[in-house]
Amino acid sequence: MFLDVIVRNNHTMTGFILVGFSDVPHLRYILFVVFLCIFKMSLAAHMFLIFLYRFSPNLQTPMYFFLANFSLMEICYILTIDPKMLQVLLSQQKTISFYGCATQMFMFHLFAGSECFMLAAMGYDRYNAICNPLLYNILRHKVTCMKLICGSWFIGAIVAIVQTILMFSLPFCRSHIINHFYCDVPPVLALACADTHIHEITTMFFTLSVVVGSFILTVISYSLIIWTIFKTHSASVRKKAFSTCTSHILVVTMFYGSGSVMYLRPKSSYGMGEDKFISLMYTVIAPLLNPFIYSIRNNDVISAVRRCKNAKYFF
Repeated sequence: MFLDVIVRNNHTMTGFILVGFSDVPHLRYILFVVFLCIFKMSLAAHMFLIFLYRFSPNLQTPMYFFLANFSLMEICYILTIDPKMLQVLLSQQKTISFYGCATQMFMFHLFAGSECFMLAAMGYDRYNAICNPLLYNILRHKVTCMKLICGSWFIGAIVAIVQTILMFSLPFCRSHIINHFYCDVPPVLALACADTHIHEITTMFFTLSVVVGSFILTVISYSLIIWTIFKTHSASVRKKAFSTCTSHILVVTMFYGSGSVMYLRPKSSYGMGEDKFISLMYTVIAPLLNPFIYSIRNNDVISAVRRCKNAKYFF
């Protein structure tokens, strides 16, 4: 049924051409090496965090359980975008099949939407740990944590299905050239030769629901946390609470900041060169920085690394 809806108006469509960074051909080898290094470092860093959570007793808390699952989402996220981007950079074969493009868009929205509510769940976890320590004992059970994680995946899946069906039920007859390095909504929507007004409104509605909705939940959690911290008279408690939350706030700011600039602006302001740069921020740069942001100056993670080193798990 899902595939029938997608191909109904595009039964003759065979695929698209991803432009990628063809506008700077003299830099393609340099960009390939840089992005390949970032890709490998991102994968290694996130897998390392998952490994630490799995084998470190001091990290068996809801915060690191959420962080390990967030790293898993990030791995899936970059595997959806980066390999095809690297292929387009190095190869003369820049095509992507119709189904391949639909699959990439579906997977991208699945993981991006899931990450939005995973960040909200992580903010809720920090709120209960600091503001409601008695209730936090209930949240420490993995069943409760799994419900929050499954809820994040479920919402991401609903958004991905609706967005993909809406985009690929449109007829594409203007061009098959996507001026981007992956199949995203704005550049694909620009190729449609039908009235896209309803699709744009629906896309904006889902984007607002997911991005703004999860962002508001996260802001509420951290507003209450900050209020509670300022009411605390102990300077050491305030310092510990702020150090625990700072890394998450920084990740939230990068994630929602770049996503909002990309998807919550008028269609008339779209510029593909600018869009590619913004997309690089949340598809390439942010996944690389996130594990380091969560690890640097995190005493629990540093302690776990030392224990693993002494146990000769690595090194």
